[in-house]
Amino acid sequence: MNSAVYWIAFQSLVRKEINRFTRIWIQTLVPPAITMTLYFVIFGNLIGSRIGDMHGVTYMQFIVPGLIMMAVITNSYSNVSSSFYSAKFQRNIEELLVAPVPNYLIIWGFVAGGVARGLCVGAIVTAVSLFFVPFHVHDPVSVFIMLVLTAILFSLGGLLNAIFAKSFDDISIIPTFVLTPLTYLGGVFYSIQLLPPFWQAASHVNPIIYMINGFRYGFIGISDVPMWTSYLVVSLFILALYTTCWWLVKKGTGLRH
Repeated sequence: MNSAVYWIAFQSLVRKEINRFTRIWIQTLVPPAITMTLYFVIFGNLIGSRIGDMHGVTYMQFIVPGLIMMAVITNSYSNVSSSFYSAKFQRNIEELLVAPVPNYLIIWGFVAGGVARGLCVGAIVTAVSLFFVPFHVHDPVSVFIMLVLTAILFSLGGLLNAIFAKSFDDISIIPTFVLTPLTYLGGVFYSIQLLPPFWQAASHVNPIIYMINGFRYGFIGISDVPMWTSYLVVSLFILALYTTCWWLVKKGTGLRH
């Protein structure tokens, strides 16, 4: 098969994934907007007014980038994990595996769908935030790059979860017991500089710290970690997860329900 045919196959996979979450937009796109609105009202208006400024900006301005990133992380991950596991459960993943399509194309087709949903939700949450706080973007390039890299990373994470999942319950274990705690402890609602030295050092083990701070820098020019470190950590995790997913798909591990 030539590159033009591969491109058609990739487009078909991406179109399928996008149609999947846009067809049920009330379940996929509306809930994050409602959830983040509650966060803005409770943490931004009610609690934020008592906290005051954070690094020279209002508390609402400080948490907005973290809340946007939290929505992107959650939706990128859940889109791919549920979609890929559904393909396993319905046994149509076997049709992809026997088709003359490279493994990397299958992986990136699912990942692109997760990125698309993550970016859509990120745009919606950003629009919602404008009703609560005005802000300008400090570095649009950093915002876009970190947003896309993070969506890719957690789309790959969702794919890895789906590969090993044996039931629909298994695709909710990692988000509940791993992803949610790491996100809440990733500096969404606070600066790690407020923590004691020991917990500051411990926080650097959490990879989500680098994503949220890199994204926050793009919005308001404030970060608790160097930007080059954020890009390096995210890129290394993407490389590790992609390599793992590619190897598992090639071996057929966990791909038959």
